[in-house]
Amino acid sequence: MEIVQVNSIKAWLLAARPKTLAGAATPVLLGCALAYADSCFQMTPALLCFLFAFLMQIDANFINDYFDYLKGSDREDRLGPERACAQGWITLNAMRKGIALTTATACLAGLCLLAYGGIEMIPVGILCILFAFLYTAGPYPLAYHGWGDILVIVFFGFVPVGCTYYVMCRSWTWNVTLASLACGLIIDTLLMVNNYRDRDQDAKSGKKTIVIRWGANAGQQLYLFLGLAAAWLCLLFIPTGHIWAALLPQLYLLPHFMAWQKMVKIKKGKELNSILGETSRNMLLFGVLLAFGLIL
Repeated sequence: MEIVQVNSIKAWLLAARPKTLAGAATPVLLGCALAYADSCFQMTPALLCFLFAFLMQIDANFINDYFDYLKGSDREDRLGPERACAQGWITLNAMRKGIALTTATACLAGLCLLAYGGIEMIPVGILCILFAFLYTAGPYPLAYHGWGDILVIVFFGFVPVGCTYYVMCRSWTWNVTLASLACGLIIDTLLMVNNYRDRDQDAKSGKKTIVIRWGANAGQQLYLFLGLAAAWLCLLFIPTGHIWAALLPQLYLLPHFMAWQKMVKIKKGKELNSILGETSRNMLLFGVLLAFGLIL
């Protein structure tokens, strides 16, 4: 067990889970690439979108850390990275303050985007914050009732990709829809392998993820399908003239298939954390390939 001073900077950095920020950066990157392809890219709103996405990801990590601990989900048999509250790295009172501060800072970044996206960004921002809490908090935590995958597609696909594009171009196109769905599917691979790894612990905690509802074998097949669907969906960019946006993401399929093979071979235990790392790397690779294809 790592020795971390209570409420230290190191403790907060561990609680923020920097490795998860790739999932926040990828949708914004794609939104920026779409805007660049349509000649309406703007640096300031792009940076604000990245800032808002990073802050919301960190905020969600804090919220999940806090409420999963209260619900007793972070037990000694946890297979994933240690959680700050469960390990005693951050006190509950400090975490509440951290959540409040991060939420307020994200709101401030969101308010700055109103100058570019208009007041229609207000309900979007409210929904982002609301669902960050509803994911693990409240009487009906969505993550515990199998809604996680849908929320990922919405809040890591359509919302960040579409809104990043909208604040710069003030419109929505078919290409935005395609990129949003592909992005949501690819990021859901990360949640799928996470739920696959934690299936035994989630069952004890009362979490009804898709892997719990449909079984471990379904989790394996869905992981493979999500990556295939995202890559093949990009082929629909061909009719719009973005040939490279259709072809480059197909390069993602090889590392994705290799990660799936390892996942099937390992089956369970902490060794699956290596697949989590490979999935995160592959997810970012997909985002870079698609973004590069869009701007060519």
